[in-house]
Amino acid sequence: MSAHSDTATQLVSSADRMSAASLTMVWWSLCSAMFYLFLGATLALTFGTASALAGAALGALAMSVLGYVFSRYAIRSGRSCYLLSRELFGTAGASLATLIFAVTAVYYALFESSVVAVAASKVIPRLGYVSACVLIVGYSVLLVTGSVQQWLDKLNAVLLPVYLLGLAGAVLLAIRQYGYSNAWLTVGPPTAAPYGWWICAMAYFGLQLLMMCTLDFARFGRTSDHGYLGLFAFGLPFYLVAFLVNAVVGIFLAAEASLANVSETVVMDVCLAVLGGPVGLFFVWATQTRINTANYFLSATNVQAFLRDIAHIRLPRLLSAVIVGALVLAFLLSTNVLKYILIAVNYQAVILTAWVGVALAFILADGRAPTTDSTSVAPRQPPVFSARGLAAWALSAVSGLVTVYIGGSIATLSVPVTLAVAVLGYWAPAALRTRPGAVRTTQQ
Repeated sequence: MSAHSDTATQLVSSADRMSAASLTMVWWSLCSAMFYLFLGATLALTFGTASALAGAALGALAMSVLGYVFSRYAIRSGRSCYLLSRELFGTAGASLATLIFAVTAVYYALFESSVVAVAASKVIPRLGYVSACVLIVGYSVLLVTGSVQQWLDKLNAVLLPVYLLGLAGAVLLAIRQYGYSNAWLTVGPPTAAPYGWWICAMAYFGLQLLMMCTLDFARFGRTSDHGYLGLFAFGLPFYLVAFLVNAVVGIFLAAEASLANVSETVVMDVCLAVLGGPVGLFFVWATQTRINTANYFLSATNVQAFLRDIAHIRLPRLLSAVIVGALVLAFLLSTNVLKYILIAVNYQAVILTAWVGVALAFILADGRAPTTDSTSVAPRQPPVFSARGLAAWALSAVSGLVTVYIGGSIATLSVPVTLAVAVLGYWAPAALRTRPGAVRTTQQ
């Protein structure tokens, strides 16, 4: 698939499918975000190490089940998140889903780019934060303008050993510098919070953007590799590394350095301290570049799809990537913008979970899409609005947002409530139409 094709709006043909090894390298770039180190350490400080690790393990198990379902569907159908949204919500509804997906991916690109920029400005003071931002955005845009097969798998195959060796090196050098202590096993409040493990599990399970990402990446998989891809590449091993392994490392580093407050910047500072300035910067660059290749690619392809539907503008990926880069750079250079974006992302998580619930119900009930063979033509033209899908999405999103607004222990149920209402909301109309005694409107 060329750099000029509108990849999000087309089926992936058999000629454009990737080998299992290449697709694994591309997808596993998502496990190297320092966000996962930060999340594990923060949950441990709040709820205790045992609850944080239990939540990471349960979250990994639950997400791997969804990952198997979504990856199998994407491989079989060749459909992206955008194309599935058209099927579920109609063309207008799909545009809204695509916009939310693009904005969320832009946020994560901003979040990870800022980490590299801060690290670079600390290690190389003469470079400066502004120059570092321009440099990082510039090369990130260039990395995703070529074919996804030509760039992302090769880049991530090179950076994967750096990520793994860097994690191991950070742990070993932290032990050497601070000495080993079992304190990381008992991080957190002296009295465990009731149902802390559940709250931690929901924190991981709420990262439902990964299911939308799964569709956009798994569709490049070959149908002959569906077993390996569903069970390994997009399955439990990936989530155990992304959630559990990163949580262990994040908690350990925080405990070794005796940190009272953990943020992504502080975890980065520990890595720079124990690995040394240049080596630490290379490790931070490698981990964040791996995740940012995915962030920029997903942002660019979904900006393409949104502009195509709303303004009837067909942009090559180069221009859409430049738009994404300009947005990221503008936010990077703004003051206090991260504070407001983080608040918005908390609510986006509910909206994304609602989307995932509707998509899951469709895939399980109606989603026996034919296997994509050699065609790259988009599927049949759906209606402008699909009442069934939009109603289920809206009802479940409102339900989840209400639970968040109520707060307290009720707020911890926002993700499962949203998911359940979405699935039932999509299934209910069909069940009512086919129940015994219902009036049939079609000829048998």
